Amino acid sequence: MRWLTNLQLAGVDPTCGDAGWRWRVGIDGDGLIARVLPIPPGSRAGGEDWGGDWLSLGGVDLQINGGLGLAFPELTPGDLPQLQSLLELLWRDGVDAICPTLVTCAPGGLRQALAVLAEARHRHRPGRCRLLGAHLEGPFLAPERRGAHPAQHLQAPSRAALAELIDGFAGGAEADVALVTLAPELDGAAEVIEDLRSAGVVVSLGHSGADEVQARQAFGRGVGMLTHSLNAMGGLQHRAPGPVGAALLDGEVALGLIADGVHVAPTMAVLLQRLAPRQLVIVSDALAPYGLADGAHRWDDRVLLVKEGSCRLEDGTLAGVSLPLLEGVRRLAGWSGQTPAAIAAATLAPRRLLGEHRPLEQLLLGQPLGNTLRWSAANGDLRWRRPETIPGGQQGPGSAPTP
Repeated sequence: MRWLTNLQLAGVDPTCGDAGWRWRVGIDGDGLIARVLPIPPGSRAGGEDWGGDWLSLGGVDLQINGGLGLAFPELTPGDLPQLQSLLELLWRDGVDAICPTLVTCAPGGLRQALAVLAEARHRHRPGRCRLLGAHLEGPFLAPERRGAHPAQHLQAPSRAALAELIDGFAGGAEADVALVTLAPELDGAAEVIEDLRSAGVVVSLGHSGADEVQARQAFGRGVGMLTHSLNAMGGLQHRAPGPVGAALLDGEVALGLIADGVHVAPTMAVLLQRLAPRQLVIVSDALAPYGLADGAHRWDDRVLLVKEGSCRLEDGTLAGVSLPLLEGVRRLAGWSGQTPAAIAAATLAPRRLLGEHRPLEQLLLGQPLGNTLRWSAANGDLRWRRPETIPGGQQGPGSAPTP
């Protein structure tokens, strides 16, 4: 048994900061994590000293729209090789799994994309990011809050419209559809929420004009998340707390956050983390230019301008990012100084939202060490890498530092 010692687990208690216990992890002869043991304060244990570095699971991105030039709503069977290359890139960028996000589009295109994603899911191989169920961001959105979503494909929510989109596809984290973003204040939304929740699909409030009261009503019906909090919804105002205020008081609703410093100012991102560290879920909101250079790129029939990781339409509308998920962790940790909570927001919190409630210590058991992430901070610069599977040997598959 190989022992790693003097390490921290990012996610045991996101509120504990650096005051938590250190841990000792045993690795068996196959490179799998076999033991996870706490080290009481003041005690010492033999083994490979990690010097207080953090160990975490890989990232799970609940909102990513494409990459390497692929936009998920436009997928065709011929895109499978490029999609597999994208999944390999995501793995190298420290992401274990994604909910591929299908923004508002024509029903036929959406159904074709779901079928292609299902085929890619069946072709999963080690060294590739896993495809979870898709995230349907639309088409049941408030027109005045649609942002970059094409107006011609928005629909009024109804059971008939939902059936046209996903009839024949299964719901649930490991099935075809895991998450749906909608505006719960729209007429017909209550019935759609009921059907989605019955199918095991997580429902998120987003691109919505809902006020605080309407948001609370939605949470009571089973809505469990805010999509990109503070964007495409009412802000956190002193006389109008809006959906964010309602979610903070609820205490259980997940707060999706694009932690690029552009979608939400760093001060507001830190405020959300301090108020609700366990509710925060970092997402990338990466678009098709993820993995490509800055410049002009095509997005459906529109031009997407990418500069320093931000993606905008030609009219200036903010559309998303081209940054990796774990860059959001680095930025939030740098703004707040709360490294464990920032790591947990991209690795553990999304798993919790999708229904995984085992403690992190149990989730790590049986995992190949090379599939986890080791985080260290030198001179305030947080970095990650795949841990070495053999002392002094090669890194685990896909190891890479964040940019």
